[in-house]
Amino acid sequence: MSVLSAASQIQVEETLVSEGVITEADLQEIRAVAERDKLPVFSQLVASGKVSNEQLTKAIAVVTKVPYVNLTTAKVDPKVLDLLPQEVAERYMAVPLGEMQHRLVVAMLDADNIQAVDFLSNKVGRALKVYSASEEGIRAVLKQYKANISGQALDEISQLGDKVDADNARVEAAKRRPGEPEITTLVQDSPISKALSTILEYAAKNSASDIHIEPLEKELKIRCRIDGVLREIMKLPKSTEPPLISRIKILANLKIDEHRIPQDGEFSIKVADKAIDLRIAISPVIWGEQVVIRLLDKTGTSLKLEDMGYRGRALRSIQNGLKQTHGMILTSGPTGSGKSTSLYALLQEIKSDTVNIVTLEDPVEYKMDGINQIQVNADVGLTFATGLRSILRQDPDIVMVGEIRDKETAELAVQAALTGHLVFSTLHTNSAAGILPRLLDMGIEPFLIASTVHTVIGQRLLRRVGKQKETYQSDAAETATIQATLHNLLPKTAEEAAKVSEDLGHANLPLIGQSAYTLTKGVDSPDAPGGYSGRMGIYEVFDISNEIQKLILQRATSADIQRAAIEQGMVTMRQDGYLKALDGLTTINEVNRVAAAENA
Repeated sequence: MSVLSAASQIQVEETLVSEGVITEADLQEIRAVAERDKLPVFSQLVASGKVSNEQLTKAIAVVTKVPYVNLTTAKVDPKVLDLLPQEVAERYMAVPLGEMQHRLVVAMLDADNIQAVDFLSNKVGRALKVYSASEEGIRAVLKQYKANISGQALDEISQLGDKVDADNARVEAAKRRPGEPEITTLVQDSPISKALSTILEYAAKNSASDIHIEPLEKELKIRCRIDGVLREIMKLPKSTEPPLISRIKILANLKIDEHRIPQDGEFSIKVADKAIDLRIAISPVIWGEQVVIRLLDKTGTSLKLEDMGYRGRALRSIQNGLKQTHGMILTSGPTGSGKSTSLYALLQEIKSDTVNIVTLEDPVEYKMDGINQIQVNADVGLTFATGLRSILRQDPDIVMVGEIRDKETAELAVQAALTGHLVFSTLHTNSAAGILPRLLDMGIEPFLIASTVHTVIGQRLLRRVGKQKETYQSDAAETATIQATLHNLLPKTAEEAAKVSEDLGHANLPLIGQSAYTLTKGVDSPDAPGGYSGRMGIYEVFDISNEIQKLILQRATSADIQRAAIEQGMVTMRQDGYLKALDGLTTINEVNRVAAAENA
């Protein structure tokens, strides 16, 4: 926003008063505070909470005689967004609204700055019709670019038709004769290349964990897994399938003429100055070849246990386990439940110059300073088992094995724990209690499990409520479900509340006997589909007590071990989720969707 003259600033303040946004007394008080703290009056107006940024922007527009538009809830047609490139819109804080009399209609943050308007007009090569909008409004439209798959690229793809065979021939030629000029043309300028780049950018900017490219009989379906939920983002003509998959194979250095067996590869991309590693899995299916691309974005992920959702009893159990000098800490959960991230957080917690930490991973998802990380490579015989044998000759204090998949790896991990090493690893089970019978199934003797494993973790990832949210009172069904799930955790009296809240790591827990509970739900928006944005973990953690050791020796079932763990104070995943719902972080429906019924 351009700098206003002193007279214009006073006019804006008077406009806010005359329109009833703020009283004269409030204005004088804010002026006094701004003068005392040597702050701009406009900044203090917004900071006081008495004037919103939107109201201030509107008042400035009235004084500067620039048309004003409120964009905070506006939805702009994707075809309109294509009128102004995203990078230009972001750089100049200007967004397109349409066309009028051969002029491009834009809303700008600096709409009264004639030089800025002229500069943008020259940049896009068109005359402009300019409106004033707040920063929040413009950013709300900028976020819609993320959800807008480039229409131009898709139009070009749909027109490929007869060109597919020719493009495929060029791809094959490019693979056989690397370095020739034609390759550069194919890679950089073809509609297929543009389409793939657009899909990858969309996935990266929306924090997708996976992209699914799925051939159907007459079309190609593209889906992204965002916040753990698959969403269809587009369908492409069937004719685009061969060149698109060939393009992916070239980037991943795979055989483009192999269509009969699965192939795995990887490559990296850079989006918004962030490097993102991509893992490619291609499999033959009935209508062609399916491609699943996993995105490993190492930026923006906190590796602090508290930030990941560990708290109360679970956090204390893990911290106690990390104080041990030997033994095993094991995490469990399905694929994509955050197990590896938990292991990295444990390493981050314990990392120091006084210990030698060696990891064996497939793949290495986070590169961490001060830790010796080894990438599994089965093609050259470097498996978890052979790698673990090598690690134990490298004088490690702490060993992380990405996953225990077989008896040999399990036996080596147990031996490492028995010989004075602290071992971290993961298994695929439905609950924390299921880890112990799973090791029995792998042929590990019960007495070895009882004497080496000392902390186990079960986990899932669920969606967080978005930034825009609203509270409501639980209905009778929700109230009954909360009370049935948390009957042994919520305080019974006000006197107990503070102690129980501190023990469980939650602020101001409600009483168990309430007639209703305050819950939170997100507001559906392009930035938070369904009212959710981002994910967090729910956990169940318990220590191997003497009682549980006895159950292991008796080859007890996971249900027996689960009951014993609950009796010794374990908070189940479902309970952890419900407590977080009471904190306003997620919803009861989301917890019920994610947490397995057997963990209730």
